[in-house]
Amino acid sequence: MDKWAELRTAYQVAKLGTVSAAAEVLGLHRATVNRHIDVLEAEIGARIFIRHARGYGLTELGEDVLRVAQKTEQLIDDLAGRVRGRRVQFEGEIKVTLLAPFAGLLMDPITRFREQNPHCRVLVDASEDLARLEYGEAHIALRAGPKPDHPDYVVSSYGRVSFNLYAHENYVAQHGLPKSVDDLGGHAFVVPEAPEGRLPFGPWIKDHVHRDMIAFSSRDAAVNTEAISAGVGMGFISDHEAQARGGLQRVLPPNRKWSVALWLVTHVDLHRTEKVQAMLRCIRTVPG
Repeated sequence: MDKWAELRTAYQVAKLGTVSAAAEVLGLHRATVNRHIDVLEAEIGARIFIRHARGYGLTELGEDVLRVAQKTEQLIDDLAGRVRGRRVQFEGEIKVTLLAPFAGLLMDPITRFREQNPHCRVLVDASEDLARLEYGEAHIALRAGPKPDHPDYVVSSYGRVSFNLYAHENYVAQHGLPKSVDDLGGHAFVVPEAPEGRLPFGPWIKDHVHRDMIAFSSRDAAVNTEAISAGVGMGFISDHEAQARGGLQRVLPPNRKWSVALWLVTHVDLHRTEKVQAMLRCIRTVPG
């Protein structure tokens, strides 16, 4: 397909939501924008937009077209920057996806990136859903567990993160600590709403924490952490997070099963773009 101008036009309509807005950004007449969309849909052989009173929405096929167009625009922008010479700062946005319990690991790197690129917005998607990098759903993913084996992914190790059962000193002062795993009765727990997810301590919770022992539960890992830190109950936090917060006491001995391997993942098409490489450098840089 050689409809790059039409693809670029459709991308702007999808991003901005109306023909008028896209025409203004592109410096085109509304009729030209409409003609580009018609030509592109005829080339593809299916609708990519749903027309409605408020503007243009995307069909399922349109979502795929948008991702392709977005990735194409990023590659062209990167090439233009290389032709002009290395840019001092980046603009636009860069998207990172990860599991919420690991967000704290990237806050310092993101801060460094923003200090170097104050006009570039960082979007963080903290979700159990695995972003499809091949569709441009994220620039960088921090994955936990087995090493990703997608043939088009560039994967590098980001070490391991260990978790443990922690209790805040306020909880300990009121309830004490269990002497062992056999002494959990009578204690209150803060647990994820879906502990069978991809976090390594899920099986332990399922085996040892009965329903009547749960004092607090949320799907949001940050909310659970706040509850543990407030002394609502004992719960799992990464050792990194516990040390950063302070006031938390480890309840049980370290357990290898509660550690998880982390992987930095990018798609081969965007891996060497300057913006992605700049963020990766910040992530891999150890302060000091």
